[in-house]
Amino acid sequence: MTVHPDVLELISRLKAADEAFVLATVVRTVSVTAAKAGAKAVIRPDGTIVAGWIGGGCARGATLRAAHEALADGKSRLVSIQPEDLLAELGVKPDEDREGIKFAKNMCPSQGTMDIFIEPILPRPALLILGSSPVAEALVEEARPLGYHVTLAAPLAEFPTTPEADVLIDGFEIGPLTATRRFLVVSTQGKGDEAALRAALSIDAEYHGFVGSRRKMAALRQKLAAEGFDAAMLDRVKAPAGLDIGAITPEEIAMSILAEITARRRLGQRGESSLKNVAAASSHA
Repeated sequence: MTVHPDVLELISRLKAADEAFVLATVVRTVSVTAAKAGAKAVIRPDGTIVAGWIGGGCARGATLRAAHEALADGKSRLVSIQPEDLLAELGVKPDEDREGIKFAKNMCPSQGTMDIFIEPILPRPALLILGSSPVAEALVEEARPLGYHVTLAAPLAEFPTTPEADVLIDGFEIGPLTATRRFLVVSTQGKGDEAALRAALSIDAEYHGFVGSRRKMAALRQKLAAEGFDAAMLDRVKAPAGLDIGAITPEEIAMSILAEITARRRLGQRGESSLKNVAAASSHA
């Protein structure tokens, strides 16, 4: 089945804009069904099907429920919509999950079967880097191939060449941010530490890292706490940033930081043991 160009065009536009959506694809049909294998639909987070078609009301409810779940946990899933007698033959109940398949009951007169693959397309996680240090530059270079949307905020005149970040901000004043998972690193290393840290503390992020010694961070913490900054907020800043791998060069330090951030990003996707591994590797902080 040929995909309508409007669907492909919309997918491209939504990806470029870093907007979340679900791509639903009919992968199998049995007996009489309205949609055929290969049919696709683009579903927004509010449940609106904005392009394409995957059939009528028989498939819509189960598909939209699965799309909502997929956007919540970031995982793809297969939905099998079957008549009640076939579900009984398989020994499964509607809404039951078995071996990676979510089963749903087809209540339409057609009594056909449809298998629909639900794929969440999520915005790239955002990495905000404050500073013009060699580590900041290494973070920009290493983060983009890992799938991060990189914003670099620093006095741009301090760079010998223009860094290849997705967004460049001259200074530390970061404006409105998109709604996505966000990780932040202050890597000023002596050039505007306090100003960058002040800006960083005003930004909501899953991770705040400071490239610098514990002693330097302790001094900054004491000063900012005395000015009224929330102690719990200051305690969330990881200093020194990164896993303790004995890193020395800027590239190695950047790698250790991205490893720590990636562990946070993937937390829960590979089981509870991943949490223990992250905690053990970060125990030097």
